[in-house]
Amino acid sequence: MKRVSLGLDVLRDGYWRRLKGRSLGLLSNQASLDSRLKPAKYVIAELLPGHLKALFGPQHGHGGAEQDNMVETGHDYDPGLQIPVFSLYSDTREPLDEMLAGIDTLLIDLQDVGTRVYTFYSTMLNCLKAASSAGKNIVILDRPNPLGGEIVEGRMLKEECYSFVGPFALPMRHGLTMAELARIFHSVFGLNCSLETVAMEGWKRGMLWQDTGVRWIMPSPNMPLPETALVYPGQVLWEGTNLSEGRGTTRPFEIFGAPFINPGKVSAALHPDSVQGCLLQEIVFRPMFHKWKEETCKGFMIHITDPLRFRSTITSLALLGAIMKAHEDSFAWRSPPYEYEYERMPIDLILGDREMREGLERGEDPGLISEKGEREIEQFLEWRKPFLMYG
Repeated sequence: MKRVSLGLDVLRDGYWRRLKGRSLGLLSNQASLDSRLKPAKYVIAELLPGHLKALFGPQHGHGGAEQDNMVETGHDYDPGLQIPVFSLYSDTREPLDEMLAGIDTLLIDLQDVGTRVYTFYSTMLNCLKAASSAGKNIVILDRPNPLGGEIVEGRMLKEECYSFVGPFALPMRHGLTMAELARIFHSVFGLNCSLETVAMEGWKRGMLWQDTGVRWIMPSPNMPLPETALVYPGQVLWEGTNLSEGRGTTRPFEIFGAPFINPGKVSAALHPDSVQGCLLQEIVFRPMFHKWKEETCKGFMIHITDPLRFRSTITSLALLGAIMKAHEDSFAWRSPPYEYEYERMPIDLILGDREMREGLERGEDPGLISEKGEREIEQFLEWRKPFLMYG
């Protein structure tokens, strides 16, 4: 298998010459490595001595240590490079003018996971807007979408549900890379900053992560494996409920449940046609932190058997409907706050359309709820074509 060359690899192999003479900032984290596992900050610092003036970190911190939502990280200092490290998940989630004052170009090298609610692309959008206001340049070092670029699923985000976990109308599994998302944002928000995108070499839209030949590095603490990313577009909905999404276990999002769950009752309430390309293993687990900390939970682990047939959003919505039916007296929606939203229900922000929750509460078939958004997905696939960078 020929390995995909990351945007950072392309920069290392020659693109860096275009950055000579610029004062650089870098938005990155612990997963921002080249294919030789060298951190982006060192690649840039060695090729362009003295050019790198500041580092920026997204949610979970520049080193990726923080576990949960709304756990902020402070600003820091890199003693090796002797430059500041600004947190964009602190008292601010966008770069302030004083953070950008010492640079003219901000490089962004973040590994996204292909799901609308993952906040790295929101941070990128905030950087694009700030750069537009401050007259700075943006360079995106592109990386693979671990879910590929062909399969798109989940409801389109409605404007009433815009938030930091969804600032623009995208489906839950959007099938775009960070550079393609940047091209979309640059256009639809009418931004006037200079935008350069450093494309990967060898990446095709049909590739899942295992097809890329690139080593998986956790982009955040609860995204340990490519399999985690595959289930995440659907399994993230448990964040909006009183079920554990598996935080505090070694297989978050693949594992889920609660002390009150009876797996047999849930399986009996689950329509078999709604579970395709995977198997459900009944499981008992005990989270070491987060929801139901140190309590014995019962639930399931999702095993993907056919990633091309598996549809996480449909599967998880069906499981949600079955759990609501089997445990209507114990199941509950999570209350705010959630990602700096203090009034709107977290599940609405996650699913992206309040009507989905309302339909579930009325006992509607989750399959029919999923089908209601298919026409919008078809329109989105056509609309996004001008922004795509890869065949």
